[in-house]
Amino acid sequence: MSDIIGITMGDPAGVGPEISIKALAEMSAEDRARTLIYGNLATLEAAKAAVGADVDLAGRVVNIDYEGAPLPWGKLSPVAGDAAFKFIEKAVRDAEADKIGCIVTAPINKEALNAAGHHYDGHTGMLRSLTGSKAAYMLLASDRLKVIHVSTHVSLQEAIRRSTTERVLATIRAGNAHLKRIGIAAPRIAVAGINPHCGENGLFGTEDDDQIAPAVKLAQAEGIDAKGPISADTVFHRAYNGAFDLVVAQYHDQGHIPIKLVAFDDAVNVSVELPIDRTSVDHGTAFDIAGKGLANHGNMLSAIAYARKLVSGGAK
Repeated sequence: MSDIIGITMGDPAGVGPEISIKALAEMSAEDRARTLIYGNLATLEAAKAAVGADVDLAGRVVNIDYEGAPLPWGKLSPVAGDAAFKFIEKAVRDAEADKIGCIVTAPINKEALNAAGHHYDGHTGMLRSLTGSKAAYMLLASDRLKVIHVSTHVSLQEAIRRSTTERVLATIRAGNAHLKRIGIAAPRIAVAGINPHCGENGLFGTEDDDQIAPAVKLAQAEGIDAKGPISADTVFHRAYNGAFDLVVAQYHDQGHIPIKLVAFDDAVNVSVELPIDRTSVDHGTAFDIAGKGLANHGNMLSAIAYARKLVSGGAK
């Protein structure tokens, strides 16, 4: 397995180029030699000037040109959306060929992506499509709280429909396997309920009893240390204080709100169950500050550190 990290610089008009440059500049010479940026050289040079970084990009950029580069900072455009897609597509193909061991993605803009004709709900859906994967799960990881999602970028109504026994069980399995891979021998997994107080024995809905509880029992029968459903208003607090290694969240906001509350600047977005490895920052393109050299690259450093852990850990 390659030990090279491939950073995709994200939407060229956002903060992705800046945080990529800042991260590269902070690396040791050894780590820099094991890092590539998939992006546009002219844009990265403009980002260098914006942040005042003194870092040599020679041999560190997989350059992909597009019309008008560098584009104006902070301006949504289909050209930027198409470029962001092409960076990711090239990185995926190189990861599949083992030229790089893990992709680290800077933020993309979903509106720009779709305006360019690439109709995905975000990175995870795009990566699933590009790799031909049947499933991929979004796991948000921080030191004290890790959350994996049964569904992500869908309406709340659709999310409830997707919390089937089969899908919840598959999510538990995916989270269990990933935690074992990063060195947790016997992961303790909590499964959040979908209704207030897990439905209060049907008073507030029967989904927890009919769909989620059976998935937990099936996981336990496979030897997985899973518990639940547990009321979502307490389970994240318990996990944060050490009771569980991972929480299975039933939908996007249920998992994202607690992790962003306690680890906004360092939570890492990890794609689980893809045939390639991918980590990401857990923030957006921040068009309002793009090009001003203000973007905090701490989240990018965390995503890179997690990627290094994955490429040093062996098989997927």
